[in-house]
Amino acid sequence: MSHHGRRRHHRDDYERRETYETPEQKLKKNIIHYGEVDPVQELPRLADQIAEYTPVNVPAVAEAFRIGVTEQPYKIPYYAALLRLLHDHSAPDAAPGSSPLGKQVLEDYWKGFQGFLDRQAWRETRLCVHFFAHLTVARVISVQSMYELLKSFTAVLDEFGVSHGRASKAGLCAAEGLMIAGPIIKQDPSLDVFEILNGLQTYIDSTKDARTLVQPLVQLFTDTPVLEHAEEWLDCAVAALQTLNASDFAQTADSYPQPYMTSPPWTEEPFNLPGVLVPPEVIELDGLTTESGEDAQPKKEEWPQCYVRLFDNDLSPDPTTPVGFAIRSALIDIIDIFEVNRKECARLLLEYPKWTIPGTFKPRPGAPPQSPVPGKDWQLEITILETILGAMFLLPEATFKSIYYIALITELCKSSPQTVGPAVGKSIRRLYALLADGLDVEVSHRFAEWFAVHMSNFGFQWVWKEWVPDLVLVPQHPRRAFMRRAVEFEIRLSYHDRIMRILPDAMREPEAQVISAEAPGPGYEYDEPTNPCHEPAQSVLNLLRGRAKPEDVMAHLETLRNTLMETTENVDAVLRSITVQSLLHIGSRSFSHFLNAIERYLPLLRNLASGQISTSGGASAQARTDIMSAVATFWRNSRHMILIVFDKLMQYQIVDPTDVVGWTFAHCATITEGKRKPTFNAFQWDLLKAALDKANGRVMMQRRKVAALRKEADENAARAIAGESANMEVDAEARPDVIPAGESPQLTSAIKAFTILTREQKSALAKTLDGFVDCLAVEDVNPKVREVITEHSWHNRANWEDEDWEIWETWGWYRHWGRTYSPYLRNYMNTIGTVAFAKVSSKPDPAVDLFRKTWNIATGQEV
Repeated sequence: MSHHGRRRHHRDDYERRETYETPEQKLKKNIIHYGEVDPVQELPRLADQIAEYTPVNVPAVAEAFRIGVTEQPYKIPYYAALLRLLHDHSAPDAAPGSSPLGKQVLEDYWKGFQGFLDRQAWRETRLCVHFFAHLTVARVISVQSMYELLKSFTAVLDEFGVSHGRASKAGLCAAEGLMIAGPIIKQDPSLDVFEILNGLQTYIDSTKDARTLVQPLVQLFTDTPVLEHAEEWLDCAVAALQTLNASDFAQTADSYPQPYMTSPPWTEEPFNLPGVLVPPEVIELDGLTTESGEDAQPKKEEWPQCYVRLFDNDLSPDPTTPVGFAIRSALIDIIDIFEVNRKECARLLLEYPKWTIPGTFKPRPGAPPQSPVPGKDWQLEITILETILGAMFLLPEATFKSIYYIALITELCKSSPQTVGPAVGKSIRRLYALLADGLDVEVSHRFAEWFAVHMSNFGFQWVWKEWVPDLVLVPQHPRRAFMRRAVEFEIRLSYHDRIMRILPDAMREPEAQVISAEAPGPGYEYDEPTNPCHEPAQSVLNLLRGRAKPEDVMAHLETLRNTLMETTENVDAVLRSITVQSLLHIGSRSFSHFLNAIERYLPLLRNLASGQISTSGGASAQARTDIMSAVATFWRNSRHMILIVFDKLMQYQIVDPTDVVGWTFAHCATITEGKRKPTFNAFQWDLLKAALDKANGRVMMQRRKVAALRKEADENAARAIAGESANMEVDAEARPDVIPAGESPQLTSAIKAFTILTREQKSALAKTLDGFVDCLAVEDVNPKVREVITEHSWHNRANWEDEDWEIWETWGWYRHWGRTYSPYLRNYMNTIGTVAFAKVSSKPDPAVDLFRKTWNIATGQEV
């Protein structure tokens, strides 16, 4: 007993030793956690603690400030107040006349800022600019040097060929810094605020075309961006700046906390920020090109950030106003920084009013009452939800995967169900209303995913009867389509009977087309004895169930071919369908059963894909089409399984991404909907995206492989040269046998594979453009393609039929394809664009004009 007691005692001592913190670590921790209880009360105490710490360690204190500023941006004004107080203290044992402790910390902090700038860590750079701007208002930093720092960022906007991502990030650094430091800068007559404002406005004017392609609400008939329910972020910043400038920045104190203003004015010489030059963009060149000479490396072009607006300005702040922009910017930073910890993010978002000016938000239930502030008094939860959803619905893609934003909203609901729950309900209703007003097809898709996942986290509790009146709309109306898609997703997350029970009676009816009467599952075409191929299919199925060798199955199929040839038309296609559906049938019990079946009979599938049975041969486009059609026929009632099987077929190279693209346009609707349609829907987009991502991913992986082999070859060559230099007098036979870089067989093979994969990538993109041309831009296209893009037709959309909505959706997916794969399309625009547009009529045609304009915007050409 005593022995075990001693062991436990020693273990406890060890654990205590492990968690021991040095005084320096405690000081850094106190700085980083400053303000968790009451920042105003803690301020003088923490300043004294830093000043009295001996021996002084300025780098450690500056590092703590850097962490606090860049990872807790809502505390920046209070860190500025803390540094201002440190200017009233000298370092312990400092020589007379030495710099104040605060100035020493600021000098070291600047070094860290320079590091952020050199690495082009834009968020950290921008938050440091916030810090410097607050210190400028506190008179700790000179006004002239702060103004020059802001101008160094606007200089980026004038760079030749600057990418939108770089320009917008630099522009936000200048704009947000000026919002905070504007009151002091405007007082100096030698400094021209308009120079910064005009530089920002000129750049914004140059991005108006790109903005039309990423608006969350679409109006195809106009070139003017629809801003009623959406705000472009840099545009918001400039609008807020213009408002501030018109009032000589009088509203800055009403938008940003300024706790340092309670300190005595700083009368000593202010700190002059050193001049900076924003480093140029880093472009990695690997020298790899396609067969046609194009640069195969995509240069990711970032698009304007348009955030959807859901609520009126009396519920959530208008981001085009100074205080609205400040609040929205702070919330977006919290959401982005704390992506690694959604629980902490949810807590900080709900506690955000603590870091704002009193009266900004309505008091939470149970909090002491406060008198409302005119023009403010917003609802916190509404504001948070609108910000999160705006970030999740950014086009062409959000900063993080949708599941992060969905999980964050779930955490908020768990933390404060009484206040966040109603805000979620209002957001869902607002988005549902926008479905009929042109909500972008991709935003609608993400909305359905969020709705389904969120409902699954809370027992699928929704007032479905609210949507029953919309069942009178045509089946392809966006609201009807949303109901079907949301229910389909919910069934995947639960099971058919559970979802059937929660729906109102009107939605269960077959005429409603919301949910099928039977649970989704496999559909083996040859299961019925009345099918003419029932017996041959059963013989194949029995062989597969008995785990017969692939060779035996091939031999049996050859026998069946000879037997059926006289009585069956297109016998090869029938045999492919029988074999593939039988394989899927034995693999339908679970995902592992499916993988085992596919892997066991890979030789058979490869032979079938080549148009043969027992022998292999070249690729057969028709055979691969038959295989995909058989898969879609088998899983037509459970469409997500088609995606899964196609992905595995591409992984095992039974079919290529180009095959999937061609099948998606030519055959998908025929099998999944029962008739051929020259339109494109959300499920086809999922198939198309999977194929293009597979093609692009293969090129990217092969590029990395070539780069690694080249690096290895260069190192071997350098080692060989070094060895020759060191062994000039050694016998030649003793020298290391190193293959020169140009003769490496592995590298040659890798470059050859890279060439093949880029050819496949270009082919998949060209096939996609060709498919959209056939849907929207050929001369004999459906007249409604031209009709739905007119203003008169759009305003009359309440009378649209299914065909109108399907064509409008096709336009939406074409736009989304262009903006999503823009980096790749820009590389290949001349070759694939020339071929595809050869089919397009040269006659005046509004549909062709819109098609070309969308293509030109996506590929960065003149509109």
